[in-house]
Amino acid sequence: MVTLSEENYLKAIYHLGKQGTLSVSTNAIAEKVSSKASSVTDMIKKLADKNLANYTRYQGVSLTNEGRLAAALVIRKHRLWEVFLVNKLNFSWDEVHEVAEQLEHVKSLKLVNELDAFLEFPTHDPHGDPIPDKNGNHSPIKSISIFDIDAGNQGILSFVKDSTDVFLKYLNKNKLALGDTIKVLDFEPFDNSLTIETKSQKMIISKEVAQNLYLSI
Repeated sequence: MVTLSEENYLKAIYHLGKQGTLSVSTNAIAEKVSSKASSVTDMIKKLADKNLANYTRYQGVSLTNEGRLAAALVIRKHRLWEVFLVNKLNFSWDEVHEVAEQLEHVKSLKLVNELDAFLEFPTHDPHGDPIPDKNGNHSPIKSISIFDIDAGNQGILSFVKDSTDVFLKYLNKNKLALGDTIKVLDFEPFDNSLTIETKSQKMIISKEVAQNLYLSI
């Protein structure tokens, strides 16, 4: 049985190391989970003892196949609950993360699979992240950051890299949402800002904002 704390660590390593395949440092994990490096080392040893992680001192941490599946299933639950909260309970996309953080630790696989069926097998969560299937697999994100698109080109906003409530509230305030068609009008070399156009407005966004918005071309 994997504990709640262990699931959080598995999820952190999964995100930091490209689905857990790359080795990540204990310091990076400590920053991700807001913990001390010494505490991270203790937890990594527990995960290694359960054959969920590969750990060699000073060489970083990656996940075993079993660890990657465990992490992917936690992420699957999180993203399915986000879809449920938005589509069925009328939560806004900036409200769901903290609630889903609690719901993702439900152990019943039957409940999760029934939830998936009830929602008609969604492939992406409200922020555009892909939802792993019951085997932990998902399609890669086929989109590109607005910052990497040349002026004159456009696409559909399909993924938001930063899903914190602060950033999502910024998008709400500026009337930017998934499914919007966005055209890049101009790039300003001085501060790396971009001028973009949507159906309803023209606006200037910073490099930081642009790098968190991804378009399907």
